[in-house]
Amino acid sequence: MKRLAAPKHWMLDKLTGTYAPKPSAGPHKQRECLPLIVFLRNRLKYALNGREVRSILMQRLVKVDGKVRTDSTYPTGFLDVISIEKTDEHFRLIYDIKGRFTVHRITAEEGKFKLGKVRRCQLGAGGIPYVVTHDGRTVRFPDPLIKVNDTVKIDLETGKIVDFIKFEVGNLVMVTGGRSMGSVGVITHRERHHGGFDIVHVKDANERLFATRLSNVFVIGAGSEPWISLPKGKGLRLTIAEERDARRAKATEASA
Repeated sequence: MKRLAAPKHWMLDKLTGTYAPKPSAGPHKQRECLPLIVFLRNRLKYALNGREVRSILMQRLVKVDGKVRTDSTYPTGFLDVISIEKTDEHFRLIYDIKGRFTVHRITAEEGKFKLGKVRRCQLGAGGIPYVVTHDGRTVRFPDPLIKVNDTVKIDLETGKIVDFIKFEVGNLVMVTGGRSMGSVGVITHRERHHGGFDIVHVKDANERLFATRLSNVFVIGAGSEPWISLPKGKGLRLTIAEERDARRAKATEASA
């Protein structure tokens, strides 16, 4: 893949090379993922080049969702847990308020589970019910109350569903696509459009309202309490003027 064609949220600079790593086929889409090589080399700065990344991975030091991954272009995606046991570090891939994957450190306890959005819910061979999550997991015999767009809490050790949150008004969501990507707020209303895209209206902690497509919304908490820790900014999108004022306040504090 040419470097200029790589997704902008990888934040690769233009002049360091001609090419960018092409993600392998995997659980997340090419333009919605972050290859392991970009995470280890460009974000964590644990390696200087691709060769060093491969030597780290070949020592079987890096786990994604509890499984050792040795492919340097393995596509990690939204809410994946990346663990490096040698340094006792755990990260959850999550969007910051600008819609980019951020290095979000979590505790070992929080690294034992992940959330998955239910994409499909149907009957398989032999009449066995199953659900498919946003990261390609198939879980058989789910709770009958789980429907499409709900969020399930998955224990990474067993791969079983331990809890779930319904997609309904009043629950906390994170926006995973579109203009408000990375914003966090509470669902206030859902517009149904038959033959079109359902629109979800969300209100953030500053009482600002915004709307996005249903496919861009991911439930992360029951009520206003998130089930996962949120990165810096807590998903609160600021206007340009508010960002400027915050920068100025920080600069005056530093100089005082």
